[in-house]
Amino acid sequence: MKAAVLHNANDLRIEEVNKPQHGPDQVLIEVAWAGICGSDLAVYQYGLGENIHPLTGRKAPLTLGHEFAGTLVAIGENVDHFQVGDHVTVEPLIFCGTCPACNSGYYNQCQMVGFIGLNTDGGFAQYVVVDASKLHKLPDNVSLEEGALVEPTAVSFYAVRESKLKTGDTAIIYGAGPIGLLTLICVKAAGAAKIIVVDISEERLQKAQQLGATMVLRGDQDDLIPTILSATNGGADVIYDCAGAQQTINNVLYTTKLGAQIMIIATFKKPIEIDVNLVMFKALHITSTLAYRNVFPTVIDLIAAGQLDVKPVITHKIAIDDLVEEGFEKLLHDKSQAKILVTPTSNH
Repeated sequence: MKAAVLHNANDLRIEEVNKPQHGPDQVLIEVAWAGICGSDLAVYQYGLGENIHPLTGRKAPLTLGHEFAGTLVAIGENVDHFQVGDHVTVEPLIFCGTCPACNSGYYNQCQMVGFIGLNTDGGFAQYVVVDASKLHKLPDNVSLEEGALVEPTAVSFYAVRESKLKTGDTAIIYGAGPIGLLTLICVKAAGAAKIIVVDISEERLQKAQQLGATMVLRGDQDDLIPTILSATNGGADVIYDCAGAQQTINNVLYTTKLGAQIMIIATFKKPIEIDVNLVMFKALHITSTLAYRNVFPTVIDLIAAGQLDVKPVITHKIAIDDLVEEGFEKLLHDKSQAKILVTPTSNH
């Protein structure tokens, strides 16, 4: 079967590999669609390193892809809640289940947290084996394309749910990449009255406007802060940082109102500085989320009910043979792209 195997930085190969075999507690999925994530881009550029993951025993080379959906083609003898032919999406978090975080229900904060597709073979392949405990069945009215978007949507949904956003609030989203756009969709569904999206890409801001942003602003304009303060009567109630940069944090601190919340969703490539005095003087609440926990069923239900329309985030669909040039390289150089979906099978 075909699989996209990462060997080293900038060395992703479409290879013929052996079809995986499932165990008694596992299933075999024929992958229909898999999404390219920002973390996939990062490991494509910089590699996975030499560390062996303590739970999987794996390091590169391995098959990437952690946002995927497909059809069950075989199930293990101990699997009784699913059947061959089911359409499923996969919750790819790997966790130990025994550390203090896992014992308190925060399995996303596990001391050894990892991902299918980053720490073991993932969904950029025709077939993938996963533990049945990672599966979520898709309703008939949720497409396999939408199923591949459940994982990134869960990132945004969890952050919005954990934030203090209330109906009628003003929200600002810094960063209009895929997670920023999905956060916009979730913020809108949560009842925000005013949603401002900030990015330095005109193409991404146009997409944000199409998805319901009430105002879009270039992050590199000189009058960004006064423009936001004027439009919001003194600042936002909740700000979501989906960009992860020093300049973004600087702008975030100055565009909040007194007592506002800053929710950090992005990861940062290097440490940043924060003016703690400004945080104190404005009584700001700074918090963050990592991935998600216990939200996949809710996200799937909301997509099925039409309350989260995630389809417009998809900007390109490609075959696995074109994954490097039309997927990874396009995302690195074409800012009009949001979510690119990859199909490893010929019948999609």
